[in-house]
Amino acid sequence: MFDFLKKPLSIFTKLSKKIRSLLSGSLDDTAFDNLEQLFYEADLGASVAAELTDKVRALYKKNSNLSTEEILSFLKKELLALFPPTPPKKLHTPHIILIVGVNGSGKTTSLAKLASTYQSKGKKVLIAAGDTFRAAASDQLETWAKRINADIVKSQPNSDPSGVVFDALAAAKARHMDIVLIDTAGRLQTKTDLMQELAKIRKVCQKQVPDAPHETLLVLDATAGQNALDQAKTFHQFTPITGIILTKLDGSAKGGIAISIQKNLQIPIEWVGTGESAEDLAPFDPQNYLDALLS
Repeated sequence: MFDFLKKPLSIFTKLSKKIRSLLSGSLDDTAFDNLEQLFYEADLGASVAAELTDKVRALYKKNSNLSTEEILSFLKKELLALFPPTPPKKLHTPHIILIVGVNGSGKTTSLAKLASTYQSKGKKVLIAAGDTFRAAASDQLETWAKRINADIVKSQPNSDPSGVVFDALAAAKARHMDIVLIDTAGRLQTKTDLMQELAKIRKVCQKQVPDAPHETLLVLDATAGQNALDQAKTFHQFTPITGIILTKLDGSAKGGIAISIQKNLQIPIEWVGTGESAEDLAPFDPQNYLDALLS
């Protein structure tokens, strides 16, 4: 269950048990109200919770003899339809990836894990320590870079992040690097000035490498629930987000936020972080995720 996790998620087990308990009883209006509440509490969001419940109600009206397994299978099929197949990714040389997100989301750690993942595939990776607003960020990245033996370009605290990015991209081209991962300040989505700095960084990328950045990945904390969705909406207004790294899914009290993100934003969840080690990052698999959520 949940192949990209090393251990089952107990909260998912609890959710599926509650759903099974409801479905095994008499499905009257109260039961359907409770089912909708369960979906909502699991962070699927109000619209998804209502829509799913209506579909189950309609299904049940057509055939009240459906088993619990048949209803769960129906739910998985409906939710899986929200996750379209992801087309193969074309890697440029160098391939520039901008990493954005708020403080505490696991952004810097996720960047390091992503670097390790690409290295394991034989790619030469360079890290750009573009978070110059927080002194500890560069130190944290440098520690990670040494641990995974990755190149890093950094500067003094409070220096211009765009300058760091410029130097990093110049170094990447000179050293024939395959992947450049750019860290950025942990911006609160309400701080317009810092958001505008992202636009400046993007312009620097485009001057150095045509069509860069090739990816902009937003790191979201799964434990933030619907607040994570609000963050994604705001970031997407300032910079086009191509994919999401969902962190702390192993510690999420709910687990359904991935569905809410996909339904509302149609931005693919590309990676899932489930721990602190360099290996605790894996490609997101919708089928395995739903199997765990509705096991």
